[in-house]
Amino acid sequence: MNSSILTFFSNKGGVGQTALVYHLAWMFAELEKRVIVVDLDPQANLTAAFWYDEKIETLWLEQARGSSIYQSLKPLTENGELVEPELHQIAEDLYLIPGDLNLSTYEERFSNEWVKSLGDQNLYRSMRILSAFWQVMQMAARKVEADLILVDIGPNLSAINRSALIATDYVILPLGTDIFSWQGLKNLGPTLISWKTLWQERLTHWKTHPESEHYPDFELPEGKMQSIGYLCQQYRLRLTRPITVYDKWPNLLPNVYRQDVLNNSEETDLKPTDDPYCLAIVKHYRSLIEMSQEHRLPVFKLRPAHGAIGSYAITVQVAKQDFKQLAQMIADKMDIKL
Repeated sequence: MNSSILTFFSNKGGVGQTALVYHLAWMFAELEKRVIVVDLDPQANLTAAFWYDEKIETLWLEQARGSSIYQSLKPLTENGELVEPELHQIAEDLYLIPGDLNLSTYEERFSNEWVKSLGDQNLYRSMRILSAFWQVMQMAARKVEADLILVDIGPNLSAINRSALIATDYVILPLGTDIFSWQGLKNLGPTLISWKTLWQERLTHWKTHPESEHYPDFELPEGKMQSIGYLCQQYRLRLTRPITVYDKWPNLLPNVYRQDVLNNSEETDLKPTDDPYCLAIVKHYRSLIEMSQEHRLPVFKLRPAHGAIGSYAITVQVAKQDFKQLAQMIADKMDIKL
């Protein structure tokens, strides 16, 4: 049985997406679910959240087979086969497949194979490359019997992200509270629908193509891309601007989500705080995020020895409850028992 894959995807950077993946991975592990986190963003910010620079430098200089997502895919792109990924254990029940800046060099390759996958020659190879992320992640999941795979990807509508999304069962959309997130959501929704439809066409083409008869055990992702909700950042007030400026854009998100992501013409006057599709309003937790990054720990694992004293210690406990509640909500929507 394949492990469920949950991808976080935004069309705008700076919305705290990587921090969300990072904290939820730790929380699911704390709730005794075996989690693999996969960094498919060529900027490798998620890897940097877990590791200090020295460790990342060693990984990239050594270029060991299977040591990162890039090193697992590299042999396949050179007419070889995928390499089983090395799982780097972060904590009990928490594993990482690191990212690599070299992953960006595959952008053109994924784009070309997408076109070839509707052709009549070497179809197996095209489908093998397009589904490579999914193949590697499931290989990793079988090694440790993972309950869940969390994926971080970059904020763009690239060919790399398309291959990441066809590997995905569930999608969560982190959003800001400004015009850029509003427009980004309007772009992202139709793109997800299009990618899902186009992947279904390729699956049908493969299943009916004579070449598929030679590979009866070749398994491909379904490309469900089921959006289970969005997350909205808590905005920071400035005394020089009226409250209505901050309310305008987030209050447009419930309708945009329904129309452009769910393809539903339903109109609603709900605000994100009341919208069942809004999984959470993500708090800033003051300067604890910086403290978290410094010690390579989630906010809710910071202790007095790390500097979390006084009011900070109270915020640590608040963060723990917030992420526990969010993890439970996500697990319920994915039919995962905690």
